[in-house]
Amino acid sequence: MPDIISLGECMVELFSEESIARAGSFRKAVGGDALNTLVAAARLGASTGFVTRVGDDPFAPYLLETWRAEGIDVSHARLVEGFNAVYFISLLPGGEREFTYYRSGSAASTMTPADLDAAYIGGARALHVSGISQGISLSCRETVLAAVRLAREGGVVVSYDPNLRRKLWPSLDEARAAMQEVLPFVDIVFPSAPEEMTDLLDVRSVEEGIERLWQAGVGTVAVKLGGDGCLLGHDGRLVTIPPFVPEAVVDTTGAGDAFDGAFLHGVVSGLSSEEAARLAVVCAGLSLRSRGAIGGLPYREEAYAAWRALPRD
Repeated sequence: MPDIISLGECMVELFSEESIARAGSFRKAVGGDALNTLVAAARLGASTGFVTRVGDDPFAPYLLETWRAEGIDVSHARLVEGFNAVYFISLLPGGEREFTYYRSGSAASTMTPADLDAAYIGGARALHVSGISQGISLSCRETVLAAVRLAREGGVVVSYDPNLRRKLWPSLDEARAAMQEVLPFVDIVFPSAPEEMTDLLDVRSVEEGIERLWQAGVGTVAVKLGGDGCLLGHDGRLVTIPPFVPEAVVDTTGAGDAFDGAFLHGVVSGLSSEEAARLAVVCAGLSLRSRGAIGGLPYREEAYAAWRALPRD
């Protein structure tokens, strides 16, 4: 059984160096928060598995081969009739990005609780889910809730990234409700600040948001602060983790997912939450040096060398 399982959608990425409006050609890759998180963990040495549906269109062999090449178990990535989601991306100055999505009705968005294998989830050490996986369809939202319940029953660590994308939700209240329904089953939350804290938790500060999540029963909150690193809330303590700054920023795509995957790898490898957060910050920083959702995700040797070299009190 894999150490870490993630549930969600992987999309075909079509990338251009120019603006989407002016681009004459695009390069093909893959991306999606659930898949990015698994690749980040797998490159550090974790065994991983992906629960999803794959449409039987011409992109299907490419997706499955790419996932297998990253060492991801695809035994629960069902091939079904339908199409795979696609997104177009171009880079703007400073590493910012321009996105256009074609995903409504994709094969992955048709997942239901019947796609879940209780033994597969219960045999893992960690299950990772996100607000994006909840937001792509009502049936996926139901599947995420069923998955975290199965994980809790099996004693599996559950992590959740709110990953708020307002366009996926009919209202902010729906996004808030989706988060609240899974929190009773969640051990680790990876929110980004300030938007996900203020918008989803209706608080005025990151510290207040951490307190609110603790009160909801979440044991560990690792708040991603972008260029300011991470604020970790664990065991009633707040610990500031400084950022890891690369020499140059090329693309910020997937940095948050790199953080999630590295943190989970650290947890299942026996690191403390504080050391897992340090490793996560390193991997998020290293991921900024190359373009693409998974292109810049570092491998174990480089990431661990940088992690061991971090200053500690």
